[in-house]
Amino acid sequence: MLKNCIFRFGVLSLFVLNAAPSFGQDWAMKMFDKDKIDFGVIARGSDAEYRLKIKNIYKDPVHIANVRTTCGCSAAEPSKSILESGEEGYIQVKMDTARFQRRKDSNVIITIDAPQYAEVRIPITSYIRTDVVFTPGAANFGSVEVGKGAETTVALAYAGREDWALTGIESRNPHVTAKAVETNRGGGRVNYNIMLTLDPKTPKGPIREQLILKTNDVNFTTVPLLVEARVESDITITPEVVSLGMMVPGQEKTVNVVMRGKKPFEITKIECESNDEAFKIRMPKAAQPIHVLPLTIVPPDKPGEYSEEFTVTIDGRSEPITFKAFGRIAETKTN
Repeated sequence: MLKNCIFRFGVLSLFVLNAAPSFGQDWAMKMFDKDKIDFGVIARGSDAEYRLKIKNIYKDPVHIANVRTTCGCSAAEPSKSILESGEEGYIQVKMDTARFQRRKDSNVIITIDAPQYAEVRIPITSYIRTDVVFTPGAANFGSVEVGKGAETTVALAYAGREDWALTGIESRNPHVTAKAVETNRGGGRVNYNIMLTLDPKTPKGPIREQLILKTNDVNFTTVPLLVEARVESDITITPEVVSLGMMVPGQEKTVNVVMRGKKPFEITKIECESNDEAFKIRMPKAAQPIHVLPLTIVPPDKPGEYSEEFTVTIDGRSEPITFKAFGRIAETKTN
């Protein structure tokens, strides 16, 4: 009897392993958009950050158990620890440009323990200049309302050659413009104010770009400056894309959607794009600045990827607000 139990356990274990995405570490690496991170040449004191994108391309949820780096010069953390099937996230990697200088090499190590164990190692490299300092470390416009635009200034301090100068500025985003104004020169030191403008016509959404400052330095011809902003409407939705995860046909599932306004607002109607009639939403009855909407789905018998787009009509607002939900519906088993 004991031998039979051991044999059956062994067969079950083999079955479970074969049901996992694949053997080895390759299955986990396939979820990341990069296999290395190169910050290039960056200024001392600058905000040097990179978002390593990860997408769960498998049917089972992926659990990120731990994220660490191999050097104190860098740090990393995940945007979320669980990724449902089809869901995206990122690993935020940041260099410590205040305490460290010159060439720095390290690794970010991501440990995954579900649906099976894997450890992904991504190399990180950078060169932190000692002669250029930004204050503050990035150009952050913060939250900007659609149609308003914004301005911000970053101070650049250089110590070294008498004739060092900025020769140009390259913006990769057409809605972000910048100019450099020299404020001081002498004694081997040069100071500039980098004045940035965010166009009022900038579309809604996050901005995360690098402004490239060109110099007459033959060894390090450019210096990157991180630019961040979040252009938002007067009413925002969290999350912007609702993850429904893995669903079973006929089994009810509820997630919350939060709508925030700068002032109280009333929701008059919420509509679905499809005709599935799979969703139910409890409508709020009064105007208030924050609405928590319980979104309930009874998944239809449509195995595979499933998505829905919602249109929210606000009293007194000409433009409706839209958001999407996505998930995966499991196949129904038949005997």
